Amino acid sequence: MPFRLNTAHSFYPVICALSMRSAAAGHPKPANCSCNASTADIPRGAPFPAATAAAHSARNYETSLWLDRQQEKLLPVDYFMATFTLPYELRSLAWDHQTLVYNLLFACACSTLKDFGLNPNKLGADIGMTAVLHTHNRRLDYHPHVHVVVPGGGVDKAKKQWKKKKSKYLFNEFALAKVFRARFLQASTNAGLCLPHSVPLKWVVDCKHAGRGPSALKYLSRYLYRGVIGETNILSNRDGNVTFKYLESRTGKTHYRTAKGEDFLWLVLQHVLPKGLRRARDYGFLHGNAKKLLSLVQLVLQVLIQAASRRARPAFKCPICQAPMQIRAIGRPALSSA
Repeated sequence: MPFRLNTAHSFYPVICALSMRSAAAGHPKPANCSCNASTADIPRGAPFPAATAAAHSARNYETSLWLDRQQEKLLPVDYFMATFTLPYELRSLAWDHQTLVYNLLFACACSTLKDFGLNPNKLGADIGMTAVLHTHNRRLDYHPHVHVVVPGGGVDKAKKQWKKKKSKYLFNEFALAKVFRARFLQASTNAGLCLPHSVPLKWVVDCKHAGRGPSALKYLSRYLYRGVIGETNILSNRDGNVTFKYLESRTGKTHYRTAKGEDFLWLVLQHVLPKGLRRARDYGFLHGNAKKLLSLVQLVLQVLIQAASRRARPAFKCPICQAPMQIRAIGRPALSSA
């Protein structure tokens, strides 16, 4: 995770060997970059060139790709976001069995929403969903939860018609939490997991209106595809301690947290997902296998979808001449103080 060094003896480790795709001149003797710029030429206080470029471009690129994919599935309806959170008492279990518990979290949350949608007293239709897993809160503590984006409507397959959610209220949060709790505990038992005796009776499910159309998707893309922590939230790295800021969700106030360098790295690295686990998943008529059904829904709702052009991946730029560079090799940094 990139961050600025504000110590008295700042240095810029060589993270990778870079070479420009186009020639440029006018810089001192060659070092890491074929434009002849050395890391010593980078102004003091600037972020690590390769690491910062990688962080910003990767995060923005993945967010843009998700938004492009969702634009192709866009419907002229209200969108909702339901958040299913595991209680504190089950987090150690989730940590010890991450792949299994995360898959159960996806399955139980989405099956609960699906059955609520099929209930004739609530909607009476098969809904579509996009679920995204997060394992952190704003303090970077371990806090596994799933955000589920739900378009306000569904397909009544028996009557072959689209049913629209008429209000800006999806489903009752307390009823969702009760059913989700029962399903997750039963699924965990069936999977052979040993549940603690202190499982709370009341679980938390948050369900809110997220907006309508493109504006809702843009809001959700920023919210769902943000990184564990943004570079601008890391304030300092002094005397072996890292300080970062975060916004308290309940009060809206800015808070600060300081941790030792190694503890800060652990706060970030504990949220690396198991290999092969898909963080984002589609369900119902938004699933990849339901493209024909989605096309019929868009036809009924008179949705005009414009073909999106393929988005190019951003190039790394030299911090001196701003010319694009390409990675030639990645090696261990040679640490040396100025």
